[in-house]
Amino acid sequence: MSEEVNAPGWDAIDLELGKIYGEQQPKHYGTMIPYALGGPDPLDGISAYKSETPVPHWHFVTYGFSELYEKESENAEHSGYGFELTFRLVRKEDEEEPPAWALNLLQNMGRYVFGSGNVFRSGDYLDANGPICLGADTLLTALAFTHDPELPAIDTTNGHVEFIQMVGITGDELEAMQTWNTLGVLEAGLAQIPGYVTDLSRDSLLEVPAIAEAVERGMEQEGSNTGFLFVDQLGWEPGKKGLFKKQPDRVKLGAKQAGIIGKLLRGRILKQKDLTLVSQEIRVIFEPGESAGFHMEDQEVSIRLNREAVTELSQRLVPLESEFGLASLPGLSFQIVKTHIKDQEGNVVETIG
Repeated sequence: MSEEVNAPGWDAIDLELGKIYGEQQPKHYGTMIPYALGGPDPLDGISAYKSETPVPHWHFVTYGFSELYEKESENAEHSGYGFELTFRLVRKEDEEEPPAWALNLLQNMGRYVFGSGNVFRSGDYLDANGPICLGADTLLTALAFTHDPELPAIDTTNGHVEFIQMVGITGDELEAMQTWNTLGVLEAGLAQIPGYVTDLSRDSLLEVPAIAEAVERGMEQEGSNTGFLFVDQLGWEPGKKGLFKKQPDRVKLGAKQAGIIGKLLRGRILKQKDLTLVSQEIRVIFEPGESAGFHMEDQEVSIRLNREAVTELSQRLVPLESEFGLASLPGLSFQIVKTHIKDQEGNVVETIG
């Protein structure tokens, strides 16, 4: 950083990294045109350090989710969004430059946060709907978030900053995290992915019997920590109550998420916990009760489920186009519609259902 620029937040991050890497000069990738002035990249910069433990890897650290320069937000406790992202990626023996796709991935995380206002915290997960490295032959199609094992949270003059590490995960690992919890699955697999270093070539943790058993045991004993799920394809249609022709009210769900919702209902309702599904149009709240029932008010549907209704509904929620009612919940039907997975250009690359 130039000496003329007052950047106490930036300096605080550099100080922490200096404790780990000493005099090593990282590969640094700055932004030429600030995002606020129309530049394409929201983060001010990304540094990549060479680390040798527990395996040779690139250690990426972002600059820009927190307040790097003068304090601008009114939140005195947190600096900016209160975190910076890190990412550890296996490094080849002769690799002298970090892969560009990893830098692009981190900038995409910046676009997501700056565009939505949603922040990442330890224990979160994110479905990438495709390989985290576009075009790569990899099973890693989602991301989990945990605290960076070497970078503790810091308090800067601009507020508190945590270092949240992204970890590439497989589709079935994502499902396990949804139906149990993120940190439990990561901890169970730590011996397979030491330091949570992402390796595009690795197999699923659930291929290891001991890990699969630990995850299954955790789900059965603790249920799911996922109480809130954003669902792209979620809708509500009021029924017809005519004298000669009656139609039930209808909940619409996408096929891609139907199966996981069924598992979440067992992991939440049967543990006496609510499950909230949210789309841009509507909110659907499932809650435990002694008897099944539902009501709609102000774009919010409350569905009360007893054990019988949970069992019946979870068995019917499979990723196949269909419509069905429940004997335990008269007056309400569920419609599962096809999900079309699209690439960044908007082309349909996969249809589910």
